[in-house]
Amino acid sequence: MLADPPPSRVGHLTPSPDTLTGLALEMHHAFSEQGILSQSPDFEYRAEQQRMAVEVGQALEKKRPVIIEAGTGVGKSLAYLLPAILTAQRHQRKAVISTHTINLQEQLIAKDIPIVQKLLPQPFAAVLLKGRGNYLCPSRLSRAMRSTGDLFSTAEHDELRALWKWKQETKDGTLSDLNFSPSPNVWSQVCSESHVCTPRSCGPDTGCYYQNARRAAAEAEVLVLNHTLFFTLLAAQDEMGAEGEGFLFPNDFVILDEAHTLENTAARQLGLNLSQTSLRFDLNRLYNPRTQKGLFALAKSPEGVTSTAKVLEQVEGFFETVKDAAKFSPAGREYRVRRAGLVENTLHGALLDVVQCVRRLTDDKETPDNTLAELAEMGRRLAETRAALEEFLTMARPGHVYWVERSGIDQRNVSLHASPVDLSGLLRQLFFSGTKTCLFTSATFGAGEPNLRYFRRRCGAEKVRAVHIGSPFDWPTQMQLHLVRHLPEPNSPGYEAALEEWIKHFLEQSQGRAFVLFTSYKLMENLASRMERWFQQKGWELLIQGKGRPRHQLLQDFKEDISSVLFGTESFWTGVDVPGEALSNVIITRLPFAVPDHPLTAARMEFIEDRGGNPFSEYSVPEAVLKLRQGVGRLIRTRKDRGIAVILDPRVLSKSYGKIFLDALPPAPRLIAD
Repeated sequence: MLADPPPSRVGHLTPSPDTLTGLALEMHHAFSEQGILSQSPDFEYRAEQQRMAVEVGQALEKKRPVIIEAGTGVGKSLAYLLPAILTAQRHQRKAVISTHTINLQEQLIAKDIPIVQKLLPQPFAAVLLKGRGNYLCPSRLSRAMRSTGDLFSTAEHDELRALWKWKQETKDGTLSDLNFSPSPNVWSQVCSESHVCTPRSCGPDTGCYYQNARRAAAEAEVLVLNHTLFFTLLAAQDEMGAEGEGFLFPNDFVILDEAHTLENTAARQLGLNLSQTSLRFDLNRLYNPRTQKGLFALAKSPEGVTSTAKVLEQVEGFFETVKDAAKFSPAGREYRVRRAGLVENTLHGALLDVVQCVRRLTDDKETPDNTLAELAEMGRRLAETRAALEEFLTMARPGHVYWVERSGIDQRNVSLHASPVDLSGLLRQLFFSGTKTCLFTSATFGAGEPNLRYFRRRCGAEKVRAVHIGSPFDWPTQMQLHLVRHLPEPNSPGYEAALEEWIKHFLEQSQGRAFVLFTSYKLMENLASRMERWFQQKGWELLIQGKGRPRHQLLQDFKEDISSVLFGTESFWTGVDVPGEALSNVIITRLPFAVPDHPLTAARMEFIEDRGGNPFSEYSVPEAVLKLRQGVGRLIRTRKDRGIAVILDPRVLSKSYGKIFLDALPPAPRLIAD
């Protein structure tokens, strides 16, 4: 990998204006030291940001895809927003911006887009769209209030009244605006649902929050959403009205930020997922034997009540049979299914009986009442579940890996999964065929190679233009990278004690104010337990992921307590932004290699091996490098930040592949401890 160029050479990244035309030339001027962006008090000239804006302008004008890796501090949001919004305004093309994290969505809507709105003479509308299950449907709430006797318990009725009161005050009608967490049963009966909450049933006069948001999204020049919702809407284009050369809307274009997560998001959304809990929940909406309430009770259908109670009895037995057949290892959470017919499909007939009961109630009704509309939606969902169950047991999807997973308290909940192993062909067809315009961007696309070969190969973008733009940060003065040459092997008796001493050593250097990132939840808990008294003696609060407080609350507590230390696993390696001295140290306990026994990881590695490749060098190492870059990237977020990053894994020095990891990290001074 070529190291990021030093600041003195950064300006040479930007093409000469003599070679530019159209929107690219306009962006070169806009992001110059005297350009339109200089009118903003927060603007500071960055050659890297100017270069990115030029690349985005060229791609949009020529209607071609482009992949841009833009290092931390480039200011990529503004670099794509300004050319995207100008394109949307001038050519009546909607800009669809998809991100992975809520933090970035909120930053775009609350901070970055308003900056552009102030700079441009022509106003434009930007809308944040969430998944429909986040929105309250007033019509469904009104129907629920009228049907409390047959659908809800007394406690749930109290929740409904609280939701009714909240409806009078809320502006967007989404869960994030609600100051309490409603029970899943209550919310499922009042939130927006396809085929129940529709433009026809929830017209402009009903005040339906989702339908209002959908209409606003259709009219806005800029739509912001997340990757999961993007793929959900892509699978239901009729709802949004896409046609021709659009993704979600006619003639739109899409910008996918944090696009390094795209493959895994697509694998989940395009795969098969069926859980014991979700099936039981859907059936209980039809009829709950414990409370004797549900839609069949409301519809006065003894046949429906009986058939639902019957299948509910069979669900528990079926999933117990699945659990027994799966032969999990003692500590294992996943079991890979390699042959069709893992168990007999004992739910096939019972689920069909329930679906047919629904159809007998709802078919041939030209103007079904509200209860029948709700029943029809549940019948459709159960029919899809029945088909998915059959697909799983027969392993009907070629090119997919199948597995059973257990989770929850005492690992009681069982779920069935299937995911495509190789997504490159599908993503190539989806994004890079025809004349659709898309931009992929991220601070990290893999092993740090300038041509972004790893990401392009995984996503079928081998022929797509790729651009690597380094960070503008002054790494030699802003960060030090500390490495440790000797540590016991992880499974040896002295490993945890040695790791504890090194963590203490580096926490002393930063006086707390650190993330300590783990690849193992068990190891994190063990170290937290060992070090609890030491933290008390130091007067530093130890915040531990998974100990009651949600992720966003842990982050808030960490930012407010300047000397606190946060122990985190998976979700704290990426998408977390803590600028300033509160985070002055990031300690990586192990190189983040993916666990090779997860069925999807194993299947991807087998796929590479079957084609004559080396799965370790072609998949395991690049994936671990990407995650390491993300973890270390938590440290320096602004030009004012200073701190140390620590890697407590000797393999980065002792193994031949260690150089790949080190070359992919920022060019900060390396200090090696023995």
